[in-house]
Amino acid sequence: MPDRQEAIEVKANHILVVDDDSSLRRVMKMQLEEAGYSVSVAADGDEAWQMLQSAEPRLVVTDLRMPITGLELLKRIAEAGMSTTVIVVTAFGTVETAVEAMKMGAYDYVTKPLDFDALLLVVKRAMERQNLMEEVRTLRSALDERYGFDGIVGRSKGLLHVLDQASRVAKTDATVLIDGETGTGKELVARAIHHNSRRSARPFVAINCGAIPRELVESELFGYTRGAFTGALANKQGRIEAADGGTLFLDEVGELPLDAQVKLLRVLQEGELAKLGASSPVKVDVRVIAATHRNLQAMVEDDTFREDLFYRLAVVPLRLPPLRERKEDIPELIDVLLERARKRHGAEKVRLTPQVQQRLISYRWPGNVRQLENVLERLIVLASSDVIDVSELPEELIDVPANNGLRWPDLPDEGISLEAVERDLISRALERFGGNQTQAARFLDISRRTLIYRMEKYNLSGTDSGDMSS
Repeated sequence: MPDRQEAIEVKANHILVVDDDSSLRRVMKMQLEEAGYSVSVAADGDEAWQMLQSAEPRLVVTDLRMPITGLELLKRIAEAGMSTTVIVVTAFGTVETAVEAMKMGAYDYVTKPLDFDALLLVVKRAMERQNLMEEVRTLRSALDERYGFDGIVGRSKGLLHVLDQASRVAKTDATVLIDGETGTGKELVARAIHHNSRRSARPFVAINCGAIPRELVESELFGYTRGAFTGALANKQGRIEAADGGTLFLDEVGELPLDAQVKLLRVLQEGELAKLGASSPVKVDVRVIAATHRNLQAMVEDDTFREDLFYRLAVVPLRLPPLRERKEDIPELIDVLLERARKRHGAEKVRLTPQVQQRLISYRWPGNVRQLENVLERLIVLASSDVIDVSELPEELIDVPANNGLRWPDLPDEGISLEAVERDLISRALERFGGNQTQAARFLDISRRTLIYRMEKYNLSGTDSGDMSS
């Protein structure tokens, strides 16, 4: 009877030896165990396959010539998508079969008669490879969780529509323009697009165009050569060149000066950039994703943003909805962000009362997800006990009524015109703020562009004043 085990013990150094020669099985088992490995044995490929159903060893060492051959076992392992590494054992005169096995996915082979020192060396290398592969899989899983589209919290219709578009455009090299208020997660979506693209192994370089002093924008983005200006003591690689082969994320692209916009347009059109002080352009291969909280079309009309650059950037426009437009996502966001804050600050037992949860859901969140995350972290850090109640909320959240303060009259029996109600609300809001569109839009909890659309629809007038970000 062949050596058997009722169950395979799952260990980090577990090896399954498969050979129809019982003497050789015992010797290999003994040698490998002396080297510190946990070893199970099987008499043929069929028995080995049955054992593989119970547990997946890190490594399989299998003879090729058996009633159920090693090649058949290797084929089953490959078809099942198992991560087990396979080493094949073959007679000296049948090395061609071992080569065939390696083409099918085997890691390496050893020949009979066995040199056990050589076997142990191959096993050691195979285990090191297996460890590396598992580290890569773990890292990939962590990256998927952090930057994959599934890692973006929320299941509202508006958000899912954006993520569906983003997942499709990720498979291409198309330029993307992400529009959304501050704190809506524009960079998170940009990273997810990069992570799910063919460029994922190459750099993702993020630049906040609004954070660079205007006089340094060109040298920071495009780089310069030694002697290009006073103080240029050495060649400097620009951020765009650093993204070569990967993805360049231009956050707040509306803040770029016009002269830098011209040079960026050349990168998009020609695939080359001009360094300060250089006599010839540098070829670059970058995928550009831009983001803005500003109305670039309005800036084009005001001649503060180039029209040709706008259309180059907006090949695929994506609009991230503000948090107030996807309130159904807030409870899930609270759960996820609160758990992160708990782990970060060692406060696993801290919880929110239902009243606090309701205030968080009712608030309009002008700073969007980033503001919600900051508030939750502040609550965890400053919690005086394991239960956070309303008294510990920031002042702006304490005064939030559960229904946002709306008091509706009774609906008339004869019905009501929704358009008439909407027109009246917009008209009264504009009147309240002296025709200021930005303030009226903020009061009505809509974007300024939505307000302008409805004003045109109802032939209403108002001043074109205020911040473009609303």
